[in-house]
Amino acid sequence: MDFDLSIFLASLPALLDGAGTTAKLAFVSIALGLCVGIAGGLARVSPLRPLNWLAAGYVTMIRGVPMLVTLLFLYYGLPSAGIQLSAFMVGVLALALTNGAYVTEIVRAGIQSVDLGQMRAARSLGMSYPQAMRRIILPQALRRVLPPITNESITLLKNTALVSTIALTDLLRAGLEVMTWQANTFSPFAGVALFYLVMTLPLMAVTRRLERRYRIA
Repeated sequence: MDFDLSIFLASLPALLDGAGTTAKLAFVSIALGLCVGIAGGLARVSPLRPLNWLAAGYVTMIRGVPMLVTLLFLYYGLPSAGIQLSAFMVGVLALALTNGAYVTEIVRAGIQSVDLGQMRAARSLGMSYPQAMRRIILPQALRRVLPPITNESITLLKNTALVSTIALTDLLRAGLEVMTWQANTFSPFAGVALFYLVMTLPLMAVTRRLERRYRIA
């Protein structure tokens, strides 16, 4: 083991900068992924078949391709199509699209877990389909999808490490750079692991709290 406390401490400022990039990347990607996932989940249960098919095709394509492939495809493919984006924006796009596909299925499953009779009852009372979804179905589905969505957010946070392959100085790439100039592997990566743990622990606590609350409810 080549752990050196002085190297570990010296690496912390660089790792802190990388952790800041990782946190910002995760926050923006989670927010966009939620928007995409909610829209996709509603499209998956929509009575409009074209919307349903479009959402199903998106989910199938994104879930069937490794996220690293999606990331590299966007990073190298968009410039050839004349679209110039920063490495940060490409990372956000890849993460949000991937997260959105999984959230789409979580939202779909949550909506379909609500008894179909409730939609029929709401429609028989004169509510339109959007009104019934907004007032009756979605409030119940929300309780069921919050824990898995929070868990998916943890996965996204850890998947941000993949952006190190596109020259974005996130937490993992900062660790790799420190490893190179310090000629030491274990010390900087102990710091990398520590920072990831610090960032994921609050989300894990939220997940456990939500699961406890809604299991009892």
